[in-house]
Amino acid sequence: MTGIQGVDHIAVAVADLDAATALWRDRFGLEMGPREKIPDQGVEVQVMFAGPVRIELMRPLGPDSPVARFLEKKGPGIHHIALAVDDCGAAREAALADGGRPAGEGPVPGAGGTKVAFLHPASACGVLVEWVERTPEDS
Repeated sequence: MTGIQGVDHIAVAVADLDAATALWRDRFGLEMGPREKIPDQGVEVQVMFAGPVRIELMRPLGPDSPVARFLEKKGPGIHHIALAVDDCGAAREAALADGGRPAGEGPVPGAGGTKVAFLHPASACGVLVEWVERTPEDS
């Protein structure tokens, strides 16, 4: 198994990114980070910081986005947990070799210049897992 460095972020699916950003900033005192659209994944992401911990608020860019389907089915809430890894492709391949089920293709471009890959919730106790590979410049 490839080296897990820790939790990269927790992602929360929301319908209204501006309202969610204000809530997490004002109610919980989180610091705002960058906001970015990721067309390949069909989302816009607002990074928030609780100290060193990243929380990514995500809204769908259109009705065909996986996050739009998530919101329609489950409503707003935790969408996935992302693990920081040295090599997201190797982490994905190791999980698939162990019988894991992929969620989409990977690695693919992620927020902030990262590479990401996903494991289906059926392979991780009902949790969508993302592996995130950052270059030293992304950290």
